[in-house]
Amino acid sequence: MSESTLEGKVAIVTGAGSTIGLGHAMLLALVRAGARVAMMDIDRAALEETAAEARVIAGPGSVAIIVGDVTRAEDAERAVQETIAKLGACHILLNNAGINPSIEPHPPSPLFSQIPVDAWTRTMAVNINGPFFMARAAVGHLLAQGWGRIIGVTTSLDTMIRAAPYGPSKAAHEALVAVMARELAGTGVTANVLIPGGAVQTNMTRDRWLDTMLQPEIMQAPAVWLASDASSEVNGQRIIAEFWDEELPLAERLAKAAAPAAWPHLGRQGAARP
Repeated sequence: MSESTLEGKVAIVTGAGSTIGLGHAMLLALVRAGARVAMMDIDRAALEETAAEARVIAGPGSVAIIVGDVTRAEDAERAVQETIAKLGACHILLNNAGINPSIEPHPPSPLFSQIPVDAWTRTMAVNINGPFFMARAAVGHLLAQGWGRIIGVTTSLDTMIRAAPYGPSKAAHEALVAVMARELAGTGVTANVLIPGGAVQTNMTRDRWLDTMLQPEIMQAPAVWLASDASSEVNGQRIIAEFWDEELPLAERLAKAAAPAAWPHLGRQGAARP
C-alpha cells in the first residue's frame, strides 16, 4: 500500500513498547503509511526506544508516548484523552497488548487445575479486560466522528483450545470483536481481528525460536489495510496475515485470508432444524 495510505489518521497501539514483536512491527508500518501513533505500554524505557526508531522513519511528530496499563479502565480512558490532546484526533485502535504466562519465561503449559490463580487473573486482565476497556474508552469518540477502526489481535482456533489461560483469553477477545462488529454495523466504525496464522518470532517466544516461525513483519500490510479507508466494507472478519497477498485483487485476497470472526457459522450447529 502507498506510504500515504493513512495520512491524517491517528492510531493507538497497545503493547507498543516491545522492540521485537507484533506491536513493534505494526507500529512501524502505521507510521510508514502516514499515520501518527500513540504508543501505549507499561514500560517507558521500551517505549522510548521504539519511539526513537519510529521518529527516524516518520519524523519527530509521528508518535506520542503514553505510559499506561490496559488492565486499568482509568488508564484506558486517559490514553484516549491523551491521544486526542497530543495528536489532535483518534481514528484507529489496535488492541495488541497480550501476555502468555505458559511460555514466560518457558515453562510447559500446566494442567488447567494447576494454573496459579494470579497467572489466570493477570492473563485475563491483559488479554480480554484490556481490549474491552480500550474499545469502551475509544468508541464514543469514533462514533461521534462517524469513522473508526478497531483491530484486535487474537490467535488461531487451535491455540485457543490448546492451552490455558492464553487460549481462552484470546477466544474471549475474538468473541468481543464479533459482538462489537455486530453492534457497530453501519456506523462507519468497524471491528475486525488480525492474527499471524502461526507461531511468530517475538520476545514472548524468544527462547524457542525456529527458522520455520513467522516474522512479525507479516502483520504489517494487513494491519495498514484494516486501518485504512479501503477496508470500510469489511467488518467482523478475521484476517490471517500469513495468507494476505497484496498481489491478488482484493476479492481474491479476502477470499484467501479472511473469514467471519468467532466462527458464527457454528452458532446453530446443535440447534434443531424444522
